[in-house]
Amino acid sequence: MLNSRVTTVALRKGVRAATRWGTRPQNRGLLTLAIETSCDDTSVAIVEKNTESPAHPTTIHFLENVTADTREYQGIHPILALYSHQENMAKLVQKALPYLPFAPENATPHNSVALSDDARMRRKPDFVSSTRGPGMRSNLFVGLDTGKALSVAWQIPFLGVHHMQAHLLTPRLVSSLSRDAGSNNAISSSSTITPEFPFLSILVSGGHSMLVNSSSVTDHTVMASSTDIAIGECLDKSAREILPKETIQASKSTMYGKALEQFAFPNGSADYADYRPPTTRTEEIAKRPTQYGWYLTPPFANTRDLEFSFSSIASKVKRIVAQKAELTGQEMSHEERAFLARETMRVSFEHLASRTVIALESLRRVNPCGEQVKTLVISGGVAANRFLMTVFRSFLDVRGFGHVEVVAPPPYLCTDNAAMIAWAGIEMFERGWRSDLSCRVLRKWSLDPQAEDGGVLGPPGWQKV
Repeated sequence: MLNSRVTTVALRKGVRAATRWGTRPQNRGLLTLAIETSCDDTSVAIVEKNTESPAHPTTIHFLENVTADTREYQGIHPILALYSHQENMAKLVQKALPYLPFAPENATPHNSVALSDDARMRRKPDFVSSTRGPGMRSNLFVGLDTGKALSVAWQIPFLGVHHMQAHLLTPRLVSSLSRDAGSNNAISSSSTITPEFPFLSILVSGGHSMLVNSSSVTDHTVMASSTDIAIGECLDKSAREILPKETIQASKSTMYGKALEQFAFPNGSADYADYRPPTTRTEEIAKRPTQYGWYLTPPFANTRDLEFSFSSIASKVKRIVAQKAELTGQEMSHEERAFLARETMRVSFEHLASRTVIALESLRRVNPCGEQVKTLVISGGVAANRFLMTVFRSFLDVRGFGHVEVVAPPPYLCTDNAAMIAWAGIEMFERGWRSDLSCRVLRKWSLDPQAEDGGVLGPPGWQKV
């Protein structure tokens, strides 16, 4: 059997133990079982939006991730990730079912399900939601086909979810989660801000770097994207060069970007409390020689084009480490490695923030008297980086956008997870959207309706009720 990492969110600090969830009758809300298998995380969630209780609108009854262990390859291995999905998908669904809320006393078999270890009936979900794309085709099929099979078995609707749409909507889930500390439904949250349309999103992960202007649940304009590699890939590649070999070998995952942050800032926020953002574009693109004789150049320093680029940063980091060994015959010191790690993140994050400011300025010029963007959502795996949040907040403050709120999900909802798929499914379901059972996975799938594939609603298989 493959070695995998298991994360049960119901057992995390700030969330009640999983065995206590669903132990009392629930007010009827919109309930979904959700599945995520786009990459190397197999994830299942049960999420309920309680439309009758505004004070406690949403509950995550169950959320668990199993991540394929591909440390031997120092990165994602598509075949091993597929095997992990195949081994763990059915077991996770089986584990989730006892966390379905109890059905009302007068429930009929049509709207409830009998579980062998329960004296009472459990509610059937109102629909099943699974990631349809974008992602690895074979991996997506494991989750999509499982979701369709459950919808047929339960005779309930099915909804195929856009993975990146789910990421950008996640802060709306977070703001809707129950927070009553005395309730079994309590869940901690880093933010209570609900992003209202229109809002901007920075979607940053190992496979994506894009700036999106969202005017509704299904209308998303991609204002900028990477011309080469994603920022997550840049940080992972840089980490493999910067981190000491023993740190790489001791890592419990291939999330080297996360290890890079911990290596650069071992004391957390205290280590970057003195960060000062460039107050002008001139200061931003100026060379910053270091005491070690090298420096990192900001990408696209001579343009204001709405584009991202990160390959040059990763390449320069590799050259700096190699040249150090060639010139001195010795490996880089721990102190210099930590400094290079901090500079790599600073330049990468300031590049993101710089292009975001350019986008905000362009929106203000186009519509000076109209509704302005009030919220910037940062989501995706890289959004778990706390230094990134510091850079963005500081950058916006000194560039005239201090009124724009910066919102990111808590770390466990930044990485790929089925709870975000559940929430995106709920938002689409509430607007009348369903997926035909004939729908197939989409390896590539744009967010933007102006794209060749038509964006979220472009591919065939949608039904409106």
